[in-house]
Amino acid sequence: MLFLLSFLFFLANSGEAAVPYTTVDANAAACLGFATGMAAKPSSACCDGLQQLAQTVKSVEDKKAICRCLKVGAKSLGIQDRFLSRIPRA
Repeated sequence: MLFLLSFLFFLANSGEAAVPYTTVDANAAACLGFATGMAAKPSSACCDGLQQLAQTVKSVEDKKAICRCLKVGAKSLGIQDRFLSRIPRA
């Protein structure tokens, strides 16, 4: 399925917020241009940021916190699913 949805599924299991939204935002921000259709391809900074974000996960609580943040951001920023599936997997 779509990369971001797969990433969200990977991150979402159970627990309480442990990773601050600012950390998620900082690491995923470079993907915004591509995810909204404004850039032709995801940048290396996008891939690097998502890899760094995945490395911050220490617990199930971290996974849920990151998932919640990404869901809120996706809704409010006009993320287009058709572009997310083209972001390479780590």
